[in-house]
Amino acid sequence: MGGSCTQTRPADRRQVLFLFLLPLFYPALCEQIRYSIPEELAKGSVVGNLARDLGLSVLDVSARKLRVSAEKLLFNVDAESGDLLVKDRIDREQICKERRCELQLEAVVENPLNIFHIIVVVEDINDHAPQFHKDEIYLEISESVSPGTGTILEPANDPDISMNSLSKYQLSSNEYFSLVVKDNPDGGKYPELVLKKVLDRETESVHHLVLTALDSGDPPQSGTAQIRVLVVDANDNPPVFSQDVYKVSLREDVPPGTFVLRVSATDQDEGVNAEITYSFLGVADTARHVFSLDSATGNIITHQPLDYENVGRYAMVVEAKDRGSLSTRCKVIIEVLDENDNSPEIIITSLSDQILEDSPPGMVVALFKTRDQDSKENGEVTCNLSRDIPFKIHSSSNNYYKLVTDGALDRERTPEYNVTITAVDRGKPPLSSSTTITLRITDVNDNAPVFHQASYVVHVVENNPPGASIAQVSARDPDLGPNGQVVYSIVASDLEPRALSSYVSVNPQSGVVFAQRAFDHEQLRAFELTLQARDHGSPALSSNVSLRVLVGDRNDNAPRVLYPALGPDGSALFDTVPRAAQPGYLVTKVVAVDADSGHNAWLSYHVLQASEPGLFSVGLRTGEVRTARALGDRDAARQRLLVAVRDGGQPPLSATATLLLVFADSLQEALPDLSDRPSLSDPQAELQFYLVVALALISVLFLLTVILAIAVRLRSSSSPSARGFFGSILCSKSGPEIPHTYSEGTLPYAYNLCVPGNQTNPELNFLTSVEHCPATQDILNKDSSSVLLDSILTPSIEADKNTFKQQAPPNTDWRFSQAQRPGTSGSQNGDETGTWPNNQFDTEMLQAMILASASEAADGSSTLGGGAGTMGLSARYGPQFTLQHVPDYRQNVYIPGSNATLTNAAGKRDGKAPAGGNGNKKKSGKKEKK
Repeated sequence: MGGSCTQTRPADRRQVLFLFLLPLFYPALCEQIRYSIPEELAKGSVVGNLARDLGLSVLDVSARKLRVSAEKLLFNVDAESGDLLVKDRIDREQICKERRCELQLEAVVENPLNIFHIIVVVEDINDHAPQFHKDEIYLEISESVSPGTGTILEPANDPDISMNSLSKYQLSSNEYFSLVVKDNPDGGKYPELVLKKVLDRETESVHHLVLTALDSGDPPQSGTAQIRVLVVDANDNPPVFSQDVYKVSLREDVPPGTFVLRVSATDQDEGVNAEITYSFLGVADTARHVFSLDSATGNIITHQPLDYENVGRYAMVVEAKDRGSLSTRCKVIIEVLDENDNSPEIIITSLSDQILEDSPPGMVVALFKTRDQDSKENGEVTCNLSRDIPFKIHSSSNNYYKLVTDGALDRERTPEYNVTITAVDRGKPPLSSSTTITLRITDVNDNAPVFHQASYVVHVVENNPPGASIAQVSARDPDLGPNGQVVYSIVASDLEPRALSSYVSVNPQSGVVFAQRAFDHEQLRAFELTLQARDHGSPALSSNVSLRVLVGDRNDNAPRVLYPALGPDGSALFDTVPRAAQPGYLVTKVVAVDADSGHNAWLSYHVLQASEPGLFSVGLRTGEVRTARALGDRDAARQRLLVAVRDGGQPPLSATATLLLVFADSLQEALPDLSDRPSLSDPQAELQFYLVVALALISVLFLLTVILAIAVRLRSSSSPSARGFFGSILCSKSGPEIPHTYSEGTLPYAYNLCVPGNQTNPELNFLTSVEHCPATQDILNKDSSSVLLDSILTPSIEADKNTFKQQAPPNTDWRFSQAQRPGTSGSQNGDETGTWPNNQFDTEMLQAMILASASEAADGSSTLGGGAGTMGLSARYGPQFTLQHVPDYRQNVYIPGSNATLTNAAGKRDGKAPAGGNGNKKKSGKKEKK
């Protein structure tokens, strides 16, 4: 029991390779696997090890979903062992009737999808005994019949085949009759009762015989029929048919009651011995139900509808018997002609449950077969598919077809396909049938996340609460499951990598961006992030998007007063005003900056408190302090002015500056007023400190002068052409970094200061930065002590006539006209309130101008020689604010009480050296006494 292919099964170590190559070499392999089993095998019995015969391992049985299919499933496969088992009762006689019984099965495996043909031969067992159609047979035989005359008896029927079928007949012993077994033209056997001895009705009118039919089974089975022979008077001529075999063809679609043919027999006897009756002899029940025979006329008609698919040919024996019990027989063969009355059937044998959307063309997704019970052209079937689908049909053998992919699949566009398969036969007219299968496409990670926007811009006001949400990015991934689950992360930024996590973070699931700290507009005005959306596919796909965060300004910084500055001891500095100053005389200028930007940095100046109200006025936008009226006799010589600087924020922030003004025409005249200031420190100790600082500075200056002189000498020897221009220039270049004091302000500028080596021309020239200027230590002391040093060294410097020129008398044309002054100080319309610039650049420019004015005013005191002509500004406010990035605004700075200007090349063109003026700025208190 069990079967196998005629080809040798591959070795176990090559099973995997065999499974993948099997679809390619399948036509060259054995087409069928045959098993042989007896009928009536118990349920669960093993037919054979199908997995082993297919070259599969036990693990492959479940992994590749080995199964069998058939029209009537009588078998199944054990998923654990791969055995082919009996599932239902197998009755060979019921399934295959009298022919050889072979059951067709299809074994289906997946990954890859393939099909194998299996034949299970059901062997007959002797489970049926021969059986006669009638239990009693009545015969009438004339006594005149001569010995040797035979009477055909109805044969017995045994549904078993081969050795188990009917093999012989036996007749009970008697002296008148014997039994002869003859063969039918179709291969069957029938008994004939032969008379051995003349009958004598008068002696014995009835004879009782027993006919036994035996098969060849082990053990043999038998069936019996009682024969009753009535002896009648003589009838010596049997009936004779017109032909021994009658043949006719009949369409299967004829209705019941259709005439088929007529059999005819004649009898040479006369009278009642010539009367003939017709009857079927040994006809199967199927034929008896379909056809009927008129016993008197011999007409055969249809009794039920014909079906070519069930029975295509009927062979029947008709007996003609006269009244004398003489009989003869003929054979009637009826061929049923096929009509196209059956539509094709589509049977899905296997369907893939996983079709990846990246499947290549030609991948098998389903197996099916067609069946048409009609014959010839009526049974020839062609299949086609519905249009506009990426699938096609490949024809296989035995009406088997493969449904394979024929194009690219995209689950995101079409997640499933309803494929309609139509089968059409070639009959006239053709018949068709269709079935629809649903093919669901399995997702693969073939789509990267896509952000809803190409880029994001977010505005965040500074001083935001830490942990607040500032933005949300969103990306969509059309894939399913993990392939469509998106997580967000920050992959790049223009911030420092170490500081990035302290500024912002992103929620991986929602894409919400959080601020980790409060932003400061003055420190960080904008930054850019690169966010990534990544799915959970394998491999993962991702996309990036830029998020620009703009930090808006809030009014969180109060104005900062740059001038007037406080002294080292925290005291305010004094400014002198000529007693003859007319209304509108420029006394000084309050300079302030605001670290905020925009309207929050738009400053205004107001007088909060004054010793003599109405004596001075302050420019609302310029901060210029001017005399509002002439000094009266009752006005005190010493005035105190408190100026408030407010920004334009809401609410506004402010700072105050205290101005100490002394009306005097000379320093000696102002000394009594200055001496009223209290002493803050020991004069002797302070004098010693400044002497040490002065000596140290002189030593450093001398050393630098010697080094630079040697360098210039060497350079002039190698470049004579440049000797005249650079021979005596001592250059100092400020550092590359902006001083920390104003790093957060709105004036991020720097400039270089060059001091001429020729002491006969004390003019300060502001030069732009040059690449060849060597970077040296600033020769000017930017400490506040330089102010006191100027006071100490001024008498000796003024005494040296070889070094400095005498100060020229005051010149009234040193100022520019109101229309010539740029910025808000010199607006054309004369509106002191000014107009807020229209953009951020103008705001920055204006603030640069204000600071430049203050810076150059401070440097102008050094240019003019310090002494009585100074405004009290220290040199520390000079190089800290560079102006190489802005236009020259030095004409904006006015030095009250002096005809000197901070000129540029214009002074040189005129060939004039700026004359020293009688400065009106001096430090008050003990510094003047020193």
